[in-house]
Amino acid sequence: MDLKQMHHVAIICSDYEQSKHFYVDLLGLTVIHETYRAERDSYKLDLRIGDTAQEIELFSFPNPPLRVNQPEARGLRHLAFVVANMEQSVQELESKGITVEQVRVDPITGNLYTFFADPDGLPLELVEIVGQEKSFCMKG
Repeated sequence: MDLKQMHHVAIICSDYEQSKHFYVDLLGLTVIHETYRAERDSYKLDLRIGDTAQEIELFSFPNPPLRVNQPEARGLRHLAFVVANMEQSVQELESKGITVEQVRVDPITGNLYTFFADPDGLPLELVEIVGQEKSFCMKG
């Protein structure tokens, strides 16, 4: 198997308009395509992350069950985004009313990282890559 990169992450939200606002207006993801599926009474919103081919698929369904929101629960733990400037990114999120944890340094990589949450409590992470890894990870 020759996996090249991640294509998308799918997220099911409880309030479509609130989550659409969060990911598009507050985080700045680009809408690729929005579909309403009447037979399912649900939306599917395809969002592009930055200038990459990577996407988030945002789904809505009537009355989705709650997500187990303990950091060490099985399944998706969190979704991480690379940023060029941690301080600037944190200030931007906070200026939009988004609570951000204290920035920390990963003891293994030396990268800066912090967490915040989407409207349903899904943990999201920002990572600022430092050192040699930065030139590799920031390539398109």
